[in-house]
Amino acid sequence: MKPQRILLIGYRGTGKSTVGKLLAARLGWSFVDADDELEREAQQSIAAIFASEGEAGFRDREGKILAQLCEREAAVIATGGGVILRPEHRQRLRNAGFVVWLTASPPVCWERLQQDRSTNDRRPNLTSQGGLAEVEAVLAYREPLYRETADLIVPTEEASPEQIADRIYSAYQKYRIENP
Repeated sequence: MKPQRILLIGYRGTGKSTVGKLLAARLGWSFVDADDELEREAQQSIAAIFASEGEAGFRDREGKILAQLCEREAAVIATGGGVILRPEHRQRLRNAGFVVWLTASPPVCWERLQQDRSTNDRRPNLTSQGGLAEVEAVLAYREPLYRETADLIVPTEEASPEQIADRIYSAYQKYRIENP
């Protein structure tokens, strides 16, 4: 039987943590945010890890956390937005459970990030551009990787977090029947 695990992937600001908590409650499962776990274990912010170890060091840490989280049963896991950048991480995600890609347009992601006070303190710019241009560039690069990894794609702009969680819940029930 496939593991009881749902992994949420997508760019920053697509609702992985918000939807993940609702979905976990609906399933009676635990919820975990991979970025929170990484920061807790490292005892520093993602931005500080990027500054001291570079992106490669951060991605190494991210892979270790992903491996640990993929051992949990009955869990909804919100992954970091860039976890799909390494082929071995994409493979681990696909093997670990039901993978859901939450999507939003670059302007919507940018607007949501502006409303999230913790974003600037916790997360580094990923390009020299910053701002909406960064969101557009990073999403354009990552989109094929998200698509390759996902079992289900869910747009998050036209529905409430509760409606999105319900859609994932229904799709997961069907997935479990079709993939015993």
